[in-house]
Amino acid sequence: MAEGRGSGTGGRGEDKPTRRSVRDRSADAASGGSGSSAKGSGAGSAGSSAGPTWKRTASAKSDGAASRSGSGTRSGGASRTAAGASAAKSGKNGAKKGYKGRPYQEPNRFWNYPRPNKGPIHRWLPSWRFVLGSFITVGLLGVGLFFVAYLTTDVPEPDDFALAEGSTVYYADGETPMGTFADVDREIIDPAELPDHIGEAIVASEDRRFYSNVGVDPVGIVRALWNNLRGNDTQGGSTLTMQYVERYYTGQTDGYMDKFREAILAIKIDQQQSKTEILGNYMNTIYFGRGAYGIERASQEFFGHSATELTLSESALIAGIIPSPGNWDPATNPEMAESRWQRTLDYMVANEYITQAEADEQTFPEIQEPGRTDVYGGSNGYLLAMIRNELLAEGFTEDEIDGGGLTITSTIDEDLQEHAVASAEDMPDDTPENVRVALTSIDNETGGVLALYGGHDYLERQRNNATQDTAQGGSTFKVFGLIAALENEATLDSRFPSYSPMDVDGYTVNNFDSLNRGYIDLITATKYSVNSVYVQLNEQTGPEQLVDVAQRLGLPEDTAGMEPYLSNVLGTASPHPADMAEAYSTIASGGVHHDRFIVESVTNADEETLYTGGDDGDRVVDEEVMADATYAMQQVVQGGTGATAAEIGRPAAGKTGSSNDYRSAWFVGFVPQVTTSVAMYQVGEDGEEVSMTEGWGGVAPISGGSYPTDIWTEYMSTAVEDLPVEEFPERSAPEYTYVPPSNNGSDSGSSEEETTEEPSEEPTEEETTEEPTEEPTEEETTEEPTEDPTTPDPSPSESESPTDDNADDGADDGSGGENGDPDADADGSNDNAGGSGGNGDGTNAGRQNASREADNFLEDLFGGGR
Repeated sequence: MAEGRGSGTGGRGEDKPTRRSVRDRSADAASGGSGSSAKGSGAGSAGSSAGPTWKRTASAKSDGAASRSGSGTRSGGASRTAAGASAAKSGKNGAKKGYKGRPYQEPNRFWNYPRPNKGPIHRWLPSWRFVLGSFITVGLLGVGLFFVAYLTTDVPEPDDFALAEGSTVYYADGETPMGTFADVDREIIDPAELPDHIGEAIVASEDRRFYSNVGVDPVGIVRALWNNLRGNDTQGGSTLTMQYVERYYTGQTDGYMDKFREAILAIKIDQQQSKTEILGNYMNTIYFGRGAYGIERASQEFFGHSATELTLSESALIAGIIPSPGNWDPATNPEMAESRWQRTLDYMVANEYITQAEADEQTFPEIQEPGRTDVYGGSNGYLLAMIRNELLAEGFTEDEIDGGGLTITSTIDEDLQEHAVASAEDMPDDTPENVRVALTSIDNETGGVLALYGGHDYLERQRNNATQDTAQGGSTFKVFGLIAALENEATLDSRFPSYSPMDVDGYTVNNFDSLNRGYIDLITATKYSVNSVYVQLNEQTGPEQLVDVAQRLGLPEDTAGMEPYLSNVLGTASPHPADMAEAYSTIASGGVHHDRFIVESVTNADEETLYTGGDDGDRVVDEEVMADATYAMQQVVQGGTGATAAEIGRPAAGKTGSSNDYRSAWFVGFVPQVTTSVAMYQVGEDGEEVSMTEGWGGVAPISGGSYPTDIWTEYMSTAVEDLPVEEFPERSAPEYTYVPPSNNGSDSGSSEEETTEEPSEEPTEEETTEEPTEEPTEEETTEEPTEDPTTPDPSPSESESPTDDNADDGADDGSGGENGDPDADADGSNDNAGGSGGNGDGTNAGRQNASREADNFLEDLFGGGR
C-alpha cells in the first residue's frame, strides 16, 4: 500500500491525494515547484512537477524510506549533500526570507530607511552605504548651494553706520577744534599715514593668519566650535575680514544664516580688495572704546595725540582690547588691559613682526583719563547749538551733520571767545545767581559773529542769553529814533526843551534827575540820554518811523513789544541782545546791513565746499545819516553816559540803556571794525525780569553805564589790540543857530561858542549818568501824536522856563558842570561808582548850580539811568 501511494499508480493512493503542510506550500511558492521532485520517486516526481505536492502520510514515509534504502550507496551522505546543495541554491536564487522568517520586503530604491527585513535595532541603524551616500549627497548639495550663493550674492554698498563720520567744528582759524557733531565719534584717516606696527599689532591680536586665509579660516572655525562645545566662553571664529564685512557692509549679524552670508561676502571681498585695503578700512571702522570709532579717534581718546604718532607699545594696547574695549579699558581694568597688551606683543613676536628683544624693551603706556563726553558742555555748547541750528536752517539734514564727516569752520575767534567768557563772568562775588549776562561781538564788514557769551554751561541751562532771552532795550532805542529823525529832515543841531517832567501828547515823561538843561541839540540829548527830548523827537518824526528803522537795521519784525507807540523811543520793546548787536553793526558799517551768521564754511570729506556763510550786505540807510548818528554816539563815550568805554584808547561810539525800574542794563558800542553788545538782567523764579535797584558789588542801582559798560570795555580792549586804529566818517556840516541867553543863573560858557565849528563839546567832567527810561503808564501812549511841532513849548511844571536856560552848546558845556552831569554820581563821583569798572575820574567840578544841588538827592536815589 505504501508503495502504491508512493508511486501514485494503485491502491488507496489512487483515490486520495497526498496531504501537504503549510511549510511545504510556502517552500513551493518560494521555489516555484522546482524542489518537489527531489522528495518523490520517478513517476511520482514527474507527476508532482505538473501538479501540487501533497504531504506524505506515515505509510508514504515508510515507502519513501524503503525506496531510499534501496537506492544503494546514493541514499547515504551523498544524497544528503546533494539535497543540502540544492537547498542552498534555492536560498540564494529562490525565495528570500524576512526577519525571523517573516515575509521578505523589497527595499525602497530611493529611501530605504528604516531598513526592512532587519531587527528592531538594526533597522534604524544606517548602513555604511547609506552613510557614505548621504555624506556624498550632502557634500554635493553644500558645494552646489555655496556656488549658487557665491554667484548670487553681491557685495552691498558700505553700511551707513560704517561710513558715518562725525563732523568737526573749528574756530575761525580752521585748525583749532571747537567740538563735534556725531552719532558716531569717528574720524577717517589715510592708513598709508600710519606706522606699520599698528596694523601688525591688530593682525597679531585679531587674526594671525590674516595674510594667508581667503577671508574665512576653517581652522579658526573648528577651534571656536570645539571651544563652544566644551562650554567655554563663546567664540565666533570670525576672521578679521569677516569682522570687517560685519562692520563695514552688513551691520550687526545674528544667526547662522547671517554668518553664512558674512562668510560668502568675506571670501568675495578677499578676492576684490587687497589685504592692505581691508586692514585699512577695518582700522577706520571698528569700535575701540570710550565712544571712539576708528583708530584716529581712539588714539585721541586714549593717548591725546593723532594715530600717526602711536608707538609700538600704544599700538599693542589699543589692539589688545578690541574684543571688549569697555571691559578692558586700562582706566577701569588695568590688570586685564596689561595682560592683553602683553599677549599682543607675544603674538607679534610669534608672527615675526618684532623680535623678542624689541618686545622686552616695551613698557606699558601711559593713558589719559576718560574725558568729558558731553559735546555741549560749558559755554561753547551755546555756540555749537547755534552752529547746528544755522546749518539746519540752510538745508543740511541731521544725518549729514552728525554722520557726514563735514568740516565746519565757524566765524568764532578762539582768543576773543575766551576773553568774552572771562569778561562776562568777571563779576563781584556777591552777584546773585539769577543775574544773566549776554555778550555778542560782530565783524562789521561781514556780519560774522566773532564771539558770543550765551551762558556759563549749556548743559545746565539750554537757553542762550544772547539769542533766546530778551530784555527791555531801554535807552538803546533812542539811536533808532535819532536815525529816523535824521532821515526826516531833522539835524544834529535840532533843538528841544529838556525840562522834566514833561507832558508830550498826553504822555508824561521824566528825566532821571529832573534837570532842565534848556534847549539842547540832539548831540547833547544823546550824550546825556535825555528822555524828554527824545520823546518830543519821536512825536515829531512818528513812532512808526522808529519801528521801520529798527527793522531795517536788523531787529526782527516780531521783536517783543516793538510797536509804534510814542514811548517806544525809550526802549519798551524787548529784543534779543544778539539782535541789538546786529542792528548797531549796521550803523557801524555806514548803513549796510549784513545778516548775522556764525558758520563761515562747510566742506565734505572730498574737500568740496558745500556752503559759505555771509552775504554781500544791503544798504538800508544813507551814509551821511549814519555818519551823523555815529558822531552823536561818540559823545556818549567821550564824556557821556558810557565814558568808561573810552578806556579802549581809540575812537568808539555807543549807547547805554537802562530800562524802567532798572530791570535791564545795556551798553552797545562799536569801533569801525567790531560791534559788541552787552546786556544784563536779573530773572525771577517764574522767568520774569527783576529790578536791579539794590545792586551788588557796591554798585546800586545797576545801570547801563556800570557793569555792562565795564564788561564791554574789558572785552573790547582785547578785541581791538591787533586792529589798526580807524576813524569814523565826518559828520555833516553843523548849522549855525542863534540861541537866546539863559537867565537861570548859570554862568556857563558864552553864546559865542555856539558859532564855533561844532555845536557841543565835552563837559569838564568825564563821568555822566543816564536817565532811566520808564514804561508808559497811560493807554494814550499807544496813540500816535496828531501834530509834529518842530519846537514844542508845553507848559513846564517847574519854575524854570525853557527859554531862560542856556540852551547853546557852550551853555550846555557849562551846564554839564554847573547844572551837573546827570550820570556822574552813579558812575564817577559817588561810592557806587567803585563797582568793578570804576567809571570815570569821580570829579565834581562845576557842580555849583543851585538847581542841581537841590536835585542831588535824586541822583543818589536813581544812580544814573542810561
